[in-house]
Amino acid sequence: MNKKNTQFSVELSRIISGLPPSGIREFFDLVLTMDDVVSLGVGEPDFSTPWHIVESAVFSLEKGYTSYTSNKGMLELRKKVANLIYSKSGLRYDPENEILITVGVSEAMDIVLRAICNPGDKVAVIKPSYVSYSPCVIMAGGKAVEIECKKENKFKLDPADLEAACKDNIKAVIFNYPSNPTGVSYTKEELSEIVAIIRKYNILLLSDEIYDTLTYDFDHTSILNFPGMKERTVYFNGFSKGYAMTGWRIGYLAAPPEIAAMANKIHQYTILCTPIMAQFAAMEALRSGDDDVRAMNKEYKRRRNYIVSQLNDMGLTTFLPQGAFYTYTDVSSSGMNSIAFAKKLLSDKKVAVVPGTAFSSCGSDFIRISYASSFENIKEAMLRMKEFMSLL
Repeated sequence: MNKKNTQFSVELSRIISGLPPSGIREFFDLVLTMDDVVSLGVGEPDFSTPWHIVESAVFSLEKGYTSYTSNKGMLELRKKVANLIYSKSGLRYDPENEILITVGVSEAMDIVLRAICNPGDKVAVIKPSYVSYSPCVIMAGGKAVEIECKKENKFKLDPADLEAACKDNIKAVIFNYPSNPTGVSYTKEELSEIVAIIRKYNILLLSDEIYDTLTYDFDHTSILNFPGMKERTVYFNGFSKGYAMTGWRIGYLAAPPEIAAMANKIHQYTILCTPIMAQFAAMEALRSGDDDVRAMNKEYKRRRNYIVSQLNDMGLTTFLPQGAFYTYTDVSSSGMNSIAFAKKLLSDKKVAVVPGTAFSSCGSDFIRISYASSFENIKEAMLRMKEFMSLL
């Protein structure tokens, strides 16, 4: 008797199949298999969430707050977010229909792109960039148009390159500052040139300012501070970086009401709402977390100054980051590309960094190093890297 073929297969999404895996996570799968590794790779604060923030979440659970909230997030939290944005920009956002609480900025960016993109719409992505931007554009049905920032400009966006892209029927631009992975940020004067182009071509700006509290050498200026930008900006921020709340997965967006409504519709069907205990924690962070933010900022700046000095002394050219907690370091003097350098450094000296190709197709000469690690770990990593460089 012939056995019937019981195997089953289904054709998978061609869009998703064509996306590469995260260049960060793929590399750090190797790290998990090794002992005694000093990791300067993952962009996560080494600080624990301040206890008073944790305690507020615990207390909310003890009081029985374990239910769903409004899809948009608790109104009290949305009001606090609106007040925070007003304190930074002088702009009034309606917490009822212009603010949405999300599962981090990652979800916020994803649902906004899905809300605005029709098939083939072009969205500009400033490169090097956080790994999810271009894939999220593609998954939303859009086309990612990459604008490469050049080493000779210290990885700052050249307004001329932005304008050239805007002439090509761009619908939106994703702009992140301070930047992951380069640490680049922008003064008010530099931003004014970018804003002028966005207004000239009447383009939507998706401004991810999650690292705004981690700006070191000048005050952060929000894109919202410029006249005419509220109606053409979706503003993203959250609690992961400044308040050391990565695992709480809580962020927010502020947008024109028609975009916020569309994003909320997707949020309703996919997420429902952000966990209630994380929302209570976020409210406490906004109520009394400024001292925590300032203390972490001061420590990150100390680490930044040390690590940049050490890397340059090794012959690994590194510009001084103006924000976030990363260096974008040139390893071409080693004679290796970024992937080879990162793998050999990991195997020989057990120091983990991220190849620059995770953030840009033009990143083969660069590695990203995170200084969101203890000062002791950073010193040990620098000693190992010096030994590594001396043996090449």
